[in-house]
Amino acid sequence: MHNFKKGSVIRVTVTGIESYGAFVSCDDYFTGLIHISEISNGFVKDIKDFVNIGDVIFAQVLDADTSSGQLKLSIKNIDYKKKKFARKRRLKETKLGFKTLEYYLPIWIEESLKKMQNSSEK
Repeated sequence: MHNFKKGSVIRVTVTGIESYGAFVSCDDYFTGLIHISEISNGFVKDIKDFVNIGDVIFAQVLDADTSSGQLKLSIKNIDYKKKKFARKRRLKETKLGFKTLEYYLPIWIEESLKKMQNSSEK
């Protein structure tokens, strides 16, 4: 069970959408609601224009009730769809470089042509 602090940004999964807000799941114990007034600073006609069921998004904690496991959340002042924890991996160049591709490409082309020729003969 987490100790969610007011103002912290957490990762949540959208589990339901109603006309008044979006329900989310944080972990096995905590669930939350993003009220329609906390979706955007502008007018929100349809919450589905912002989030859909199954979306994994980030939300800011407005209030946490640890006894009931419920959170009040907001996405209007944060970049809620940004992948904050994604890391770019740098590829290492091998000594062979494109030599493997250079070797296998003619073989793959020949095999594909044979398959196409065999399938057209049937």
